[in-house]
Amino acid sequence: MSTPDDPELQRGLEDVLVAETRLSDIDGEAGDLTIGGFPVAELAADATVEESVFLLWNDRLPTAGELDSFRADLAGRRAVDEAVHAVLERAADADRGAMDALRMGAATADLAGDADAETAARRLVACFPTVVAAYWRYRQGEDPVAPREDLGHAANYLYMLTGEEPDDAAVRGLETYLNTVIDHGLNASTFAARVVASTESDVVSAVTAAVGALKGPLHGGAPGPVLEMLQDVHEHGDPEGYVRETLEAGDRLMGFGHRVYRVRDPRAAVLSAAAERFYEAGGDGDFFETVTEFEDVAVDVLAEHKPDRRLDTNVEFYTAALLHGIGVPRELFTATFGVARVGGWTAHCLEQFADNRLVRPRARYVGAHDRTWTPVDER
Repeated sequence: MSTPDDPELQRGLEDVLVAETRLSDIDGEAGDLTIGGFPVAELAADATVEESVFLLWNDRLPTAGELDSFRADLAGRRAVDEAVHAVLERAADADRGAMDALRMGAATADLAGDADAETAARRLVACFPTVVAAYWRYRQGEDPVAPREDLGHAANYLYMLTGEEPDDAAVRGLETYLNTVIDHGLNASTFAARVVASTESDVVSAVTAAVGALKGPLHGGAPGPVLEMLQDVHEHGDPEGYVRETLEAGDRLMGFGHRVYRVRDPRAAVLSAAAERFYEAGGDGDFFETVTEFEDVAVDVLAEHKPDRRLDTNVEFYTAALLHGIGVPRELFTATFGVARVGGWTAHCLEQFADNRLVRPRARYVGAHDRTWTPVDER
């Protein structure tokens, strides 16, 4: 039993309340997610990315005039200078991953030193897509595509990846994804950002820490392996055999189960609907049929394999299907997650600054005591 002097150990800080936030609310038992007061399905399907970011930063939706001004301001901050391009080209030549390039590029983009937290936040949200797209073009041996200020946030990202203006179905699909994952409680990367912000450091440093956390395969790295799994099943068939073989080998089935949700991830529901709309508009319908069949089979087999624990579809499953259909390269899935989540990270930084207390948890010491020093020549 714990006491004030010897509190109960909470590994991973699970269920420990450390902050109050108005940004997002998760009900893991019911499978509900609220972002800025809106059910995720409503916000994701109807909002532009600019509206979602404005909502998180200001606790309300913008008026038409405010939205035009906000969109123009972000668009004017998209371009990055030659110093950033040099870093990204070097990263591409050195075969560094997209998350490494995003970390280096985002930090380098701050060479001008923005004067205040909100200005820095605007710069980060605006330039994240530019950094990722420029790095990818360098990886392909092509010149970067300069951002266009007349395109929306999502459309411009796709344009910079390919040099071609995307169609409406792809833009709406990506916009829905970016809105869906813009914020999600105190996940690992968001908590990392708030810890740094709590020291009264700057927004760029906090977001750089968040990028480092997102890079980890336990946080942002699952959609890539999910796509590989789905493509393998689509090519060879037998989804049930794949699931059973994976589980019998003791391996994790990617795209199922979540640390918080005890039912189907509500973001999976939003993205499955978005993917269905996209594929019906002209994508590879046969592939999407494999995706939906795999989900049905996997949920049934998982329930049979682990009857005492619900393992439903999580956000990564339909992220993989949707981003693949839109044309985002698999190697950029996690970085594209960062393009979305930077809106939430910066909102959390601004919230932390407004009512700050240094984050300083404790650790229980389990090492030795009363050791006696021995000089090196006597050891």
